[in-house]
Amino acid sequence: MEDINPEVNGNSEIENSKSETFKVPTMAEMLAEGKEPEILFWVGCAGSFDERAQKITRDICKILQHVGMSYAVLGTEESCTGDPAKRAGNEFLFQMQAMTNIEVLNGYNIKKIVTGCPHCFNTIKNEYPGLGGTYEVIHHTQLIQQLIDEGKLKAEGGESFKGKRITYHDPCYLGRGNNVYEAPRRALEILDTELVEMKRCKSNGLCCGAGGAQMFKEAEKGNKEINDERIDEVISINATVVAAACPFCMTMLTDGVKHRDKEDEIKVLDIAEITVRANRL
Repeated sequence: MEDINPEVNGNSEIENSKSETFKVPTMAEMLAEGKEPEILFWVGCAGSFDERAQKITRDICKILQHVGMSYAVLGTEESCTGDPAKRAGNEFLFQMQAMTNIEVLNGYNIKKIVTGCPHCFNTIKNEYPGLGGTYEVIHHTQLIQQLIDEGKLKAEGGESFKGKRITYHDPCYLGRGNNVYEAPRRALEILDTELVEMKRCKSNGLCCGAGGAQMFKEAEKGNKEINDERIDEVISINATVVAAACPFCMTMLTDGVKHRDKEDEIKVLDIAEITVRANRL
């Protein structure tokens, strides 16, 4: 994935908010040095190529760097997990993509993976074992919650969220798909802010409208776009920040905010972005 962006390629550097730079190592580089990282950061297609999601990728790297965790990316050796193909019904293409990735992962003896995307998380965690790829897979919100519990992230010295009303939107493949509800919320609880829940949340959460490969096809007939319905729910509880944890949700929620002309009133931020701002990383 050499084209992900200048900041996350191998042999390149990220500039953080403190005007410091740090390298994002690739697995190939670490292998050449005889090293094995503690964790592999699976960037994902959105985190590589989507301009908005690239910002989340950078912030996940900043968090990993800040806590001193040894990590690496696959770089050009990373390919799509095959999730969109599988959800769209092309099982043959999915298995081709999955087995190619598994061969690379097993070749590097990967044991633990963190993802910024619930779709990648779900596919590698639940679909890959049946094809010979078994790994410990965690979502970045779970990692953030773990680092908070360990006292490595404290939401001190950075941007204050005091006076803001934050609501969390549950991604389908993280929440209902894998029962990860508390980690993202606990990552927000350390903020000096007001957390509010939408009526449809947790196991009763409302899809953003992009899941099941719907992101890549025209909308079906109906009276209202799903993401507009979701943002109307955000508006109804007077939330000023929507915390997201999925690049697909990020796109859909942001579009919903634009459709309702609420860009000056409602911000959509990934939990990694909120964490970086609160900790001034």
